[in-house]
Amino acid sequence: MNHIVPPIATSSVLLHTCCAPCSSAIIEALIQHGIRPTLYFYNPNIYPTEEYMRRKSEVIRYAGMMGIDYIDAEYEHEQWLCSIQGREHEPERGKRCLECFRMRLLKTAAYAHTHDYSVFATTLSTSRWKNLQQINTAGEEASQQYNDLYFWGANWRKGGLQERRNELIKEHGFYNQTYCGCEFSMSHNTELK
Repeated sequence: MNHIVPPIATSSVLLHTCCAPCSSAIIEALIQHGIRPTLYFYNPNIYPTEEYMRRKSEVIRYAGMMGIDYIDAEYEHEQWLCSIQGREHEPERGKRCLECFRMRLLKTAAYAHTHDYSVFATTLSTSRWKNLQQINTAGEEASQQYNDLYFWGANWRKGGLQERRNELIKEHGFYNQTYCGCEFSMSHNTELK
């Protein structure tokens, strides 16, 4: 589990979180390694609003259970639609997803910088629906906007975290969504059935 220790010394991390299932094992492992994450929920891609609220409430519930701080960023779905305009029909893991990651991680990096975090990371890389290289590209680009900020591009799929994730979903009865989040990934998922 060497990937649980960031390459630079820190005891706190701003952790962009997409949902409780993807976050659960990461949060647990970070705490076990003496790193205190603050959860940052910025996911303007999630659609519809009811889905957004359901995912958010599960993240809040888990943060409360773990006794960690939670930051609720704005739900900016209209701005998100503008940011991916022209890419609506891209396939999953295509150009739309990269733009989505860029928007979310730029906002996370800005919050980290403003609130004196030296390291930020994201739980996006746990999802089977995501391209790890795209996530790391977006995170690196976001961190380069600030001299004092490091993006920790860990592969959270390794070291038993996927297995532990599945155990925690069952243990806590987390709502486990069946699509990435946006209306375009929702329709893609429907097409695959």
